[in-house]
Amino acid sequence: MWLRFMKPWGLRPRGEKWKGRLQSLLALQPLRLASGCRPPSVTARALVNHWAQLFEERGVPEARESSEYIVAHVLGAKTFQSLSASQRCAPITDLQQEQIGELCTRRLQRMPVQYVIGEWDFQGLTLKMTPPVFIPRPETEELVNLVLHEQSQRCQEFRRKRTLAHQSHSWPLILDVCCGSGAIALSLLSKLTQSRVVAVDKGEEAVQLTRENAQRLHLEDRIQIVRHDITSGVNREQLLPWGPVDFVVSNPPYIFHCDMAQLAPEILSYEDTDSLDGGENGMSVIREILSQAPMLLKDSGSIFLEVDPRHPELVEKWLQSHPDLGLSLLATHVDFCGKPRFLHIHKSRDPGSRRTQNV
Repeated sequence: MWLRFMKPWGLRPRGEKWKGRLQSLLALQPLRLASGCRPPSVTARALVNHWAQLFEERGVPEARESSEYIVAHVLGAKTFQSLSASQRCAPITDLQQEQIGELCTRRLQRMPVQYVIGEWDFQGLTLKMTPPVFIPRPETEELVNLVLHEQSQRCQEFRRKRTLAHQSHSWPLILDVCCGSGAIALSLLSKLTQSRVVAVDKGEEAVQLTRENAQRLHLEDRIQIVRHDITSGVNREQLLPWGPVDFVVSNPPYIFHCDMAQLAPEILSYEDTDSLDGGENGMSVIREILSQAPMLLKDSGSIFLEVDPRHPELVEKWLQSHPDLGLSLLATHVDFCGKPRFLHIHKSRDPGSRRTQNV
């Protein structure tokens, strides 16, 4: 969960300043036409510079990146850098200028870029994004990589043992709790081509968006999408349509409630705060997942969680105080900033026999 903590910032009224600046550039055109001169062309690079400066003046974070993403999107590209030098310097049509202006105005209102352009890439997949469904953050891609690595290790182990169970273990069953846009579930489906996933979220908007993204990516045949609040208990019929799962994976709400007010305006104004607020110590949903996991997992199953850096110690103590669950913290992995962010928890009847690792 890539969350930038910022001071509160009040939006000014829409329009006057940015409209006046852009109009001052275009106001020269009638005069030059009257004198027989060709009107000046507005290029993609010029618009990026214009909006980046205005974003910066208005306190919009990542001003240049925001401007580049929006201009590139209108021009049909993923990033501004992917445009050729000639495309960056080519004249922009009046319609494109209008579209860029409309989208940049939304960014001035602190709407996240992902919502502004309506899509975002995750693990090589282009996902549709709509408010208020939680936007997947870059570090969550590492959570997916950890599951992929564990599945690869399991396949290698079964091959070495030459067991008859090898084939079935090549087709993992996965439960994604708090699926949001479907980023984790669909990434795993795309990488593990014979896997099946049950994606669960309590929000109707999230369920609908996951379903739409699955259809856009032609992955709907291997996924069950369920609207269910994990805090209301286990519904085995909904959560286990194919039987116990190999992996439970989740990026649950884990922000400490006392930290919520410090989140950026983009988050507080547009994203569903229920997908962020983890209660007093950020553990309310995490505890529910851990309490129910033994009923959902196969005997050799694992749980992969994205958490706050303060959680590994809290989770380990909580698991030690609930030995009846048969769960043990196998490893803690750091994110790209070096912070402990991901937990690998194993279902074992002897938690003390497995040594916790910090990776």
